Amino acid sequence: MGDQPLITLVDDPGRVGAALAALDLPVVGVDVERADADRYFRHAALVQVGGPGACILLDGMVLDDLSQLQDHLATRLTVLHAANNDVVPLAAKGVEPARLVDTAVAAAVLGLPVGLGALLEDVLGLHITDDKESFQRADWAKRPIPGPMQAYAAGDVVHLPALWAALAERLDAADRTPWFEQELTASLTNAVTDTRDWRRVRGVGRLSARQQTIARMLWEAREALARSEDIAPNLLLHDEVIVALAIEPPRTAAQLARRARRRRRMELEHAERFLAVVVEAEEHDPPPPDPDRRRWTDRDSRAFDRLREARSQVADSLGVDAGVLCASKTLKDAVRADPRDADALCDAAGLRPWQRGLLGDVLWRAYRGRSTGTPSDASSSEPESSSASEPASESAS
Repeated sequence: MGDQPLITLVDDPGRVGAALAALDLPVVGVDVERADADRYFRHAALVQVGGPGACILLDGMVLDDLSQLQDHLATRLTVLHAANNDVVPLAAKGVEPARLVDTAVAAAVLGLPVGLGALLEDVLGLHITDDKESFQRADWAKRPIPGPMQAYAAGDVVHLPALWAALAERLDAADRTPWFEQELTASLTNAVTDTRDWRRVRGVGRLSARQQTIARMLWEAREALARSEDIAPNLLLHDEVIVALAIEPPRTAAQLARRARRRRRMELEHAERFLAVVVEAEEHDPPPPDPDRRRWTDRDSRAFDRLREARSQVADSLGVDAGVLCASKTLKDAVRADPRDADALCDAAGLRPWQRGLLGDVLWRAYRGRSTGTPSDASSSEPESSSASEPASESAS
């Protein structure tokens, strides 16, 4: 591991400015240890700021306003690893770095390990800890913070500037800096976009229209209550319970509370609130079928499999993970959209420019049931046979 960094724990607002001033580096690593497993919103229990030889640990349990850190980072390059996990809790403390890079995103587009420990060992030959999982599961809200936990937290940031320097060189050498920039923008956008949706509840797709109405209204009521009380939604009403209650609605608040019990007892006022939602939902007429949404067909499955295979071939040729090149979900979205040309397919899949350049023609030929080849020879590939047909839409009720 080399020399241990100088670690400074700051839990007094009056000491933040002086501590940061002592860390006068052009590039700094930043990380967040969170304590929000049982809460709706992300909370930073500890914010680490560091570079070669030194790290400052800012106690997020007592430091509500870190605007001085925002000022400190304004003239520096901020390096994070898996920034999508940290930008929201940092913003809640008033910290939104003006210039930010992400070593996990860089590693992904280079085909390197994205876990920080493995990446540091691969790129810099550093081995930081053998007990990472136990530290990740530790209670970062508990005080005082033991020395080994402080050392682990510091280890997550002090090497980030050097790691980024090495990765930036590799990105330039591989002509993948534009890929990185586009993926970083997308990752940061996704991090601050609320993607929670009742349709994501496992099993809800198999419910009848009336049952889905109950599930949707229960989910919406749970979300509103979870936000207002900053409680993890599944602690209030688990997803599995939402589906079960939609299938067999309860008749009393006590019955609902018994069926909802998981890690904690449901408060009576919450049970009464959810029961009122169930009663109201049962009185609603189910919505009419969505005319723009059709059933997934066997032909769709075959087209989807061809797209995944074509994507995997390109990913293998580039030495990157297939999911980094293009997520399977986006390929499914493309099939469901019944695209009429390559541009429409790429639009439906939400491909970014670097992905379109590599995949556009290849995916379109695969979608049409033709041989795919690689990005360099896709244009010269011939149809497998004259019977290869274009997938067609099949309407469903």
